[in-house]
Amino acid sequence: MAGGKLTPRQKMINLMYLVFIAMLAMNMSKEVLSAFGLMNEKFEAANSSSKATNEQMLLALDAKASEAKGQFAVAAVTAHKVEAATKKFYDFVGTLKDEVLKGVEVDENGKLPYEAMDKADNLDHSWFTGDGYTARGKEVIAAIEAYKADMTAALGNEKKYSAILNEVTKKFDLTEVKDKEGVKIKYLDYHFKGFPAIASLAKLSAWQNDAKKAESDVISAALGKAAVQAASYSNYQAIVALDKNVYFQGEQVTGKVVLGRYDENTKPTSFSGPGKLVNGQAVISLTAGAVGEQSINGQFTFLEEGKTIPLKFQGKYVVVPRPNSANISADKMNVVYRGLPNPMTISFAGIGDNFVNASAPGLIKAGGNGKYVLTPQSGTEVTVSVSGKMTDGKTVTDKKVFRIKNIPAPAGAIGGVVGVQKGAKSRLEVSTISADLQDFVYDLKYEVTRFSFKVPGQPAIIVSGNKVDQKCRAALARATKGDQISIFDIKTKIVGAS
Repeated sequence: MAGGKLTPRQKMINLMYLVFIAMLAMNMSKEVLSAFGLMNEKFEAANSSSKATNEQMLLALDAKASEAKGQFAVAAVTAHKVEAATKKFYDFVGTLKDEVLKGVEVDENGKLPYEAMDKADNLDHSWFTGDGYTARGKEVIAAIEAYKADMTAALGNEKKYSAILNEVTKKFDLTEVKDKEGVKIKYLDYHFKGFPAIASLAKLSAWQNDAKKAESDVISAALGKAAVQAASYSNYQAIVALDKNVYFQGEQVTGKVVLGRYDENTKPTSFSGPGKLVNGQAVISLTAGAVGEQSINGQFTFLEEGKTIPLKFQGKYVVVPRPNSANISADKMNVVYRGLPNPMTISFAGIGDNFVNASAPGLIKAGGNGKYVLTPQSGTEVTVSVSGKMTDGKTVTDKKVFRIKNIPAPAGAIGGVVGVQKGAKSRLEVSTISADLQDFVYDLKYEVTRFSFKVPGQPAIIVSGNKVDQKCRAALARATKGDQISIFDIKTKIVGAS
């Protein structure tokens, strides 16, 4: 059609061929665009299904972790880390899909106009500038790198996850891609630059699908591996569960020995120990012997894959004599001081604190087990009465009398020093008058409220507070060398006590 002079008829035929070819090209383009749209629908449906399935699997793993702990708890931690990494990346890709669809309107059925989504303007303008990336394009690269790093941190070096991690790394390999001519092209350029909007949308949905698949694979591997670990008898722990750990002499010792993950379907082939098998657990029944620490031990035997698996157990309990007196003692001394909160420890050997009752005038509970505070007031003696209820229902009682003493008088001090002192008048003018209770079991703080000040040959001066006043200074000015200044009749009050 290119050679010689063409007749008008031939020119018309050639033009019709061009129009026909163009129409074929347009129809092919629409078919390709529709194909990408249908592919995107498939990915979107798969993503919704994966999201629901993964949530159900994670709930099942959490339930196992709460019930059985151990391997399931470890697996749940890994799965939740992967879930967080996946959600972060999945949601970010969602924002990229919103960019693609900017300006695109759906029809009355909510369906995208695939055949009209042939432009690449949205992403080309947002992600690319010349031969490089815009800030948004760099953000896309950073998000992919962060996703891979988060997955690596979550899965670590565990072999059961290595294939999943390798697949994630391969699918999100950001190295430059060679085209058919061997020219290296940047990752985003190769996959998105100049592509129709519907093709880019399908590619982004595929990213989300890849992330959800990796999440699903991790949860499945975690759940399956943990189940295998939990099902092995070699990972069970035999536990001695006594009804209590301390028993009185002659009292029945009761309790049971169970596996760490008890199941009625767990049937040992044999059991040796102080008791008998009842529904897969050993019921203990023996009589407590001599006072002191006693041991309970034995062994379960299971059959697993034709092999005998022994599981030994050992527990201890303490036998104490029946109590006949209470342990009542003042933490500081054998006496109590009037007006002060005297700390005391009150208990019965072998009886829990919640079954011990103590009473006395001014006695109150002070927090911890057996801890009380006694604040006596009038009188010279106070009696502390105690009763305790034993596990067999019997009650024991005891009492003890404490002497009540007054707080001894404190000694006056000048500048923190007790007794006679020598010094210049100027030092006395600035010194503080204080009171100190020496060698006393309680650390009491005294505040001086008044004292008397006497210079030889002059009348005594009564001072309010704990420092000399102007009248004292005037009297000091008339004192001569060698005069003995007297500070007496010191009045005080205890800080923080009645």
